[in-house]
Amino acid sequence: MSEIILNVEGLDMVGLLGENNSKLNLLRKAFPEVKIVARGSQIKLVGEKKYTQHLKGVVELMMRTLKEYEELSTQTVKDIINGDNPFDTKLSNRTNGQVIVYGLGGKPIRARTKNQKMLVEASESNDVVFAIGPAGTGKTYTAVALAVRALKNRVVKKIIMTRPAVEAGENLGFLPGDLKEKVDPYLRPLYDALEDMIPMEKVEQFIDKRVIEVAPLAFMRGRTLDNAFIILDEAQNSTTTQLKMFLTRLGPSAKCIITGDLSQIDLPRRVTSGLRRSLDILGGLDGIGVVRLKPEDVVRHRLVKEIIIAYNEAKAKAQEEEEARQLEEKDRPSEPGL
Repeated sequence: MSEIILNVEGLDMVGLLGENNSKLNLLRKAFPEVKIVARGSQIKLVGEKKYTQHLKGVVELMMRTLKEYEELSTQTVKDIINGDNPFDTKLSNRTNGQVIVYGLGGKPIRARTKNQKMLVEASESNDVVFAIGPAGTGKTYTAVALAVRALKNRVVKKIIMTRPAVEAGENLGFLPGDLKEKVDPYLRPLYDALEDMIPMEKVEQFIDKRVIEVAPLAFMRGRTLDNAFIILDEAQNSTTTQLKMFLTRLGPSAKCIITGDLSQIDLPRRVTSGLRRSLDILGGLDGIGVVRLKPEDVVRHRLVKEIIIAYNEAKAKAQEEEEARQLEEKDRPSEPGL
């Protein structure tokens, strides 16, 4: 029998063990072989040595996470119990580098994962960066933060944010309103990110003065985009021709981030995504960076990561079944002719 006493002095016990011991109960369920007693600033573990040592490592990682991130979600506790280490992907306030920009109310906006930090660093060392990854990984938000920083520091004179207005189940022509009212829903996520960093009244002033421009991708044709930080969002829904058109608009003093999720292409069937083609053609050019974010970088609701993983697993399973079916048909002996 082994007994281990952990001193948690200096940490918020409710933050560590949860309201009504919700996180403590997760530990008890996961380690029924160990008796866990929490009193004051100590946690006592009693049981066979192999179990108490394992649980000791879990609790110590929970303590370290709470200390470094100043928060410990229930999902993070579940991830730690399942063997994940938050420090493999996420960054603490002490290690994630400089604040990108201060948002509303002085809120510091930083890279929250290692791949988001790679996106920041890639943008600082390249004029064009492709940020590829699933929904919720902070691609657009980080790109907007970098654009706002560049504008505030007078590195650029304007911000241009654009998206292809691709219909995902709706017919654009039948939506009510004038052209602006028709396309604004497609551009709303860009406005949302902006308004988290700049007061809404200021955003409206910038838009009126064309310091900030939010427009569909088609509106970029024929222009030269210079002295600007340009974001092309949802680029997986651009065609090869559109993306080539966009990239050839860049002026000598332009910075650009292109974001996209290759698992959510809404283009008509038989139309190849320009983003996929551009990555194949341009990925090795000097001055162009490519950052790939993963489900582990998801910073939205805890379920978003699990949803993405579940869809990826289902897709992989369907591909395996299709390959097995094709192999079976290939090996099947042909019927003799009549």
